[in-house]
Formats: sequence, structure tokens, C-alpha cells
Amino acid sequence: MDELTESRQRIFEVIELGRPGDRASLVYDRFMITMIIAGLLPLFFKQVPPELAVVDRIASVVFLVDYALRWWTADFKVKKGAMSFLIYPFTFLALMDLISIIPLFVTTSTHMQLFRLMRLTRALRALRMLRYSKSFYLIMDVMQREKKTLSAVVWMAGGYVVLSALIMFQVEPENFATFSDAFYWAVVTMTTVGYGDIYPVTELGRLVSMISSFVGIAIIALPTGIISAGFMQSLEERREKERLAEKKKQEEHGPGNGPGVSAETGDTEND
Repeated sequence: MDELTESRQRIFEVIELGRPGDRASLVYDRFMITMIIAGLLPLFFKQVPPELAVVDRIASVVFLVDYALRWWTADFKVKKGAMSFLIYPFTFLALMDLISIIPLFVTTSTHMQLFRLMRLTRALRALRMLRYSKSFYLIMDVMQREKKTLSAVVWMAGGYVVLSALIMFQVEPENFATFSDAFYWAVVTMTTVGYGDIYPVTELGRLVSMISSFVGIAIIALPTGIISAGFMQSLEERREKERLAEKKKQEEHGPGNGPGVSAETGDTEND
């Protein structure tokens, strides 16, 4: 392994792996979390103070450097050879990082839509916090393992929303002027939010609404149960691995075997 590759691997270990006991990685993670919080501070003001504007620009530059380093070491993470550098920018975490640095290239404009876009990307910087959460990676692993079941639930929910919207659109033509109104009502009803801005008034429409509410409760509860069960299973697997590792460690360096005693024969190493 050449010197450049070793340097790239060490950078990857610091910014990505975060191994226990790696002080450099710990310092880097805490520094990045501080920058994320600093980058969110301007959102608490309608008129951003000049000092916070400078902090925001500094945070954006830090995020840009972090993004560049992660892209430079993408082959260690993606493990697809040279293709890793093409694949990495389209991964979820890379897109999340890219969003956080957009304000660096978007200046305040007289166009209100552009200004709102800049504020939105700044707010989405909070998502970078997920990168430093072990629980988030655990949940992502669960979702990856249960993706087929979750996909089936999503398709079922989407199909039911369209079906109930079509039915309501036909039985309540006066109160639901367009299909988009019916679709909006179906989503709000299925999730049991119920804003009340659009609602049926006929007996048949109310019956459809009640059925949709009951079905919505069941559909919304499914992914929660699936993720919770998978989360608990992953936690148990992790704890089992830790127990096995601890047991193996005790067998190799048990209380009865001193530092100079062989675990197999009991003879001292100096004999």
C-alpha cells in the first residue's frame, strides 16, 4: 500500500468509521456537529446578524471540505473500485451532504423563491446530524433488511389512497371539485390527521370516510411494527455478538490465566 493510499485510508477512518478509542475521529465528529448547529443559527432570525452570516459561510466551507474528503475516499466505503467515485454522489448521505453546502453557492437574491430555497437547504442541514447517530444506521440497516415488506406496505397504502380518492370523487362531486382535492382528503384521512378543511356531507361519503379512517389506522401501524420488530431483532443480534466477543475474550484471558500463563497448558511463557 503506497503512502497516498494509506493517507486516504486514515482520512476515511477518521471521518467515516469512527472506531472506539480513535480520538481524532471523536474530535472530528464533535467539530462537525458544532458546525451543523452553527449553520442552523441564522434560521432563528428573520434579519440575519452579520456575525452569524459569517459563521454560516464558514460552516458551508467546512461542509464543502467534508464532502470533498468523503468523495475522495469513496472507494473505501462503496467498495466498487473506480466506480465508487461515480456511485457515491448519488447515495442518500452524499445527497444530504450536498444539500448542506448549497447555500455556499446561492447568494441572497431579490427573487423570493430563490431566497426560500436557500433557507430550506439551510434547514435541511439538521439532517447531517443523522450521520453521527448509531441508532440511525441501525434503523437504516433494518429498513434495508425489511425493504420488501415495507415496499409492499407502501404499495398497499398508495393503492388504497388512490382507490378511496376515486370513490370519494364520484360520490361527492360537489364537495370535491377536482381529483387532487379527493387525493388530498384521502391522504389526510388515512393518516388520521383530519384537518377538516375538506370533508364529505352525504351519507355514502361519510361511510367511505369512516372505512378509510379504520383502514388507514391499520396501514399506518404496519411499517411502525415492522421497523420496531426489526430494530429489536438487530439490537438482540448486536448484544449477542458482544456477549460472544466478551466470552471469547474471557476464555483467552480468563481470571485463572495470568499474563504469563498459557490458556491451553497452564505453563508459563518463560518456562
